[in-house]
Amino acid sequence: MIDRYDWPGGHEALWRFGPDTGPVALLLLLPPFEEANRTRTFAVGLLRALAIRGIASLLPDLPGQGESLLPTEAATLADWRAAITALVDATDRPVIGASIRAGALFDSDADLAGRWQLAPQTGAALVRELSRIARPARIDRSTKVVEVGGNRIATVLLDELDGAVPADTHPRRIVRLGTDPADADLRIDAAPLWRRAEPGDDPALAEQLADDLAAWSRACVGW
Repeated sequence: MIDRYDWPGGHEALWRFGPDTGPVALLLLLPPFEEANRTRTFAVGLLRALAIRGIASLLPDLPGQGESLLPTEAATLADWRAAITALVDATDRPVIGASIRAGALFDSDADLAGRWQLAPQTGAALVRELSRIARPARIDRSTKVVEVGGNRIATVLLDELDGAVPADTHPRRIVRLGTDPADADLRIDAAPLWRRAEPGDDPALAEQLADDLAAWSRACVGW
């Protein structure tokens, strides 16, 4: 179901999946910019798989992303965190935060019952990747806005991202794919969708992750 949520700067689109009632809601945060496009179809499949398992979920647009009316270049990390905190505060049941990649940077201020992070990425790592695909090849921080992969991004956002790290408060569960050597609670052999040149899907991976995420959500709230 398509809905919307309010935050201090306005309102943004929100997709709801699963039952209207239940002891927990799951909030899934996508990475920003082009990786959001590459992972959205997969994310929807994951949330539909969770709905079959009785887990309600929320997939919000961030300010300046997706269908937002706010220009991408006007978005800041503070906006993104304020929007997520407002959405969690307005939800009438405990919320589990789930994230893909740099989506783990956006829920730091939210009062969550637990966090589940798929391949969490630091803001500095995100900025390095953006720098590699920028045209020209180096991002000029002396300007107010730079264009990267078709996205106009404020340099103040890049500065904010440089020091941002995923929230590490517990309970937290980290899931990683393939040969990623970083610490993980679970490792699954699968190809990273965010590395593909075009948007893609992996229904088998969605089913595996839905099993793990449903069990984690229930464990966090004693359901």
